[in-house]
Amino acid sequence: MKIYHIGIDHGDEIKTPITACIGYFDGLHLGHQKLVECVVETAKNTNTEPSLITFEPDPWKVIKHMEHIPHITPMKKRMQIGESLGIKNWIILDFTKSMANLSVEGFHQEVLGKLNLHTLVCGYDFHYAGMGKGNVDTLKSQREFEVKVVEEVDSEHQKISSTRIEKLLEDGRMEKAAAIMGRAYEIEDM
Repeated sequence: MKIYHIGIDHGDEIKTPITACIGYFDGLHLGHQKLVECVVETAKNTNTEPSLITFEPDPWKVIKHMEHIPHITPMKKRMQIGESLGIKNWIILDFTKSMANLSVEGFHQEVLGKLNLHTLVCGYDFHYAGMGKGNVDTLKSQREFEVKVVEEVDSEHQKISSTRIEKLLEDGRMEKAAAIMGRAYEIEDM
């Protein structure tokens, strides 16, 4: 798998057209895996490379100044899981205050415009740009790349989310967490 680092004022060049999903992907749970499935299938049909776009550091660290943010799955493990699901390119956005404050149009030009995107896959509730003003409608309004939206993935009539998994883990409900993660929860020595 190729790893790319992209920032507002720097970045690796992505020469091959890509189909990518975008998000933080903590846990790379069943909801995230649905996005990845859509990416892999679309990439196959469009002769593009299946890719995943994520952020480093955690956006909450930059936006809300949170320091010790617990994560379900470290970045390195997420990369391994992504690769096993068919992701060929892992694109890490250098998430800075400047990137967080971009306008919707600025995010399209300064970030997404650098990625050689053919198709972007996102969840129905994806938000981006300054104050979260960007959403699936603003993505669909641009004409530089195609946009595919994956609807909510749920379990027992509740949205599958990293927050829900974190709560299950805190409550010691490991089997339920594993069921919506699509694999057992693992703890790694640092």
